[in-house]
Amino acid sequence: MDLRPRQRQHFSGFTEAEIQRMDFLLRDSKEKGLDQDFCKKLAKVFNRSKGRAGKPIVKWTEVQNWFQNRQQNCLQTDTPADAFKVLPDDVPEPNHPDKAKENSPVQKVVYIAEKVPDLTELEFEARSSKDGAWYDIDSFLSHRYLSSGDAEVLVRFIGFGEEEDEWINIRKSVRERSIALEHSECNKVRIGDRVLCFQEKKEQARYFEAQVTEIQKRLHDIRGCRCLFTIRYVHDNTEETVRLRRLCFRPSILARSEET
Repeated sequence: MDLRPRQRQHFSGFTEAEIQRMDFLLRDSKEKGLDQDFCKKLAKVFNRSKGRAGKPIVKWTEVQNWFQNRQQNCLQTDTPADAFKVLPDDVPEPNHPDKAKENSPVQKVVYIAEKVPDLTELEFEARSSKDGAWYDIDSFLSHRYLSSGDAEVLVRFIGFGEEEDEWINIRKSVRERSIALEHSECNKVRIGDRVLCFQEKKEQARYFEAQVTEIQKRLHDIRGCRCLFTIRYVHDNTEETVRLRRLCFRPSILARSEET
């Protein structure tokens, strides 16, 4: 099953994970204006997300419009004013044991409602033992220790039902979610980098581990980055030349300075 649709020409809406995050962040605009800086920051977070790889870039104005429309709908349905609560980064939430685990790139938010997933659950990915592909984790359901001493977690993947829940080895196959780079950040990619590449075949389209083996620098145009990246898949040792939009990278790549 394909979690990430192929490239489209025009913006076609937010993903389920993005809508869920914006629902968490939504508050009364009188208390916190949905200003340009806030919406730009959130749009940048979405565009770095692996879930947007191969999709059109989100504009900050589209984020702002979504908030404004949602606020209007909430007012029309008499949504309680305290349904959402935003907490400063340095203030712990009483009686909330998972608060210390939160590490959102935007303001930390607690949604005061039942059965709402923890935001941190949107920040991890896991490798399935069924096909070797990497998928975004929706939630951690349980954990256990094997006789070998290894720890495993039962995860549910975004876009899949409970029939696809899977026990995953934490040390080997769970990690912080990979990110998509913006077009202007292609100079941070280096030969030898481990990446996730969106492999498209006739009967499947999934993210697999790969290594960058060659980079062909190209001039950018109105469409964005036109550079070509040759990658070698780890699972079958085949090679493919792709553009930046099909690749996701380890978060540590953001700390690199751009090469000339």
